[in-house]
Amino acid sequence: MVASPPPDAPHIPVLLRPLLAACAPISGVWLDGTFGAGGYAKGLLNEGADVVIGVDRDPMVFDMARDWAGSYGDRLRLVQGTFSDMDVLAGEPLDGVVLDLGVSSMQLDLAERGFSFMKDGPLDMRMGDTGPNAADVVNDASEEQLSDILFHYGEERAARRIARAIVKIRAEGRVETTRHLARIVEGCLPRAKPNQSHPATRTFQAIRIAVNDEFGQLVAGLEAAERALKPGGKLAVVSFHSSEDRVVKRFFTARSGGGGNANRYAPEVVTDQPRFHKLSKGIGPDDEELGQNPRARSARLRIGVRTDAPAGAVDRATLGLPRYDYQGDIRA
Repeated sequence: MVASPPPDAPHIPVLLRPLLAACAPISGVWLDGTFGAGGYAKGLLNEGADVVIGVDRDPMVFDMARDWAGSYGDRLRLVQGTFSDMDVLAGEPLDGVVLDLGVSSMQLDLAERGFSFMKDGPLDMRMGDTGPNAADVVNDASEEQLSDILFHYGEERAARRIARAIVKIRAEGRVETTRHLARIVEGCLPRAKPNQSHPATRTFQAIRIAVNDEFGQLVAGLEAAERALKPGGKLAVVSFHSSEDRVVKRFFTARSGGGGNANRYAPEVVTDQPRFHKLSKGIGPDDEELGQNPRARSARLRIGVRTDAPAGAVDRATLGLPRYDYQGDIRA
């Protein structure tokens, strides 16, 4: 499963420059909860962080970091795990946390990881190396479950049509490869126009989110960051699609004294002890970054500053969070 991407593959950390500027001055102990290719960790260390703890569920990333990680000595500590456990993995209070949500470009580059429809490979999509993979979801979930996954996690309007087609095709034999799944989806949708995304984009996104429980991990990670951060510590989150950004925005709203209502017509719920102060509204890429890295076009950065109020559990109903249980159903 472990392999190396092409040596010249660009892995550019998205919105790193505005993140560092907004969080300046950088100092103390930071945790990069989605270590990946190490771009955010390097940026934080180069800007003055005393220590960065790099956490990732994917063991491959630590093999890839061997060539450069040693140059930072004890200032860089690498830990395999999920960012939802960051408060335990860190082992000490933190001055800052960075989360870069979604799949990394180096994972997309590797056909054998099964994240991309651009290269044929096994339907895997796991960010780690345990648990059900994408082929399990595609071949074993019911038509209703598949439709719910595609609609709630991919915002795919043709979810029912695609789910019906998948179930029909898999009756003749399992769907095991990325190209096979992509062809099924392409047969359900109009051909993409110039500058439009590939027809299978939303389907692949949705299945990846379900396989990795990305929304469950996101909320658990935000809660863990609240527990781990010192008063004055900063939480910076980069998201890449509207559903993720909506959850992050509502979390910061709810934890800064306002109610993150799932229903915009419901009265706002006010909390008496803000756990965060919002440092900024959503920050997007500027023209310079878009020219260097088109992947950044949908990215949004949100930053909150921890107060001294005690940490507590989040009312997930206020986040409008769809949750998928592989043995059950989508639930709001």
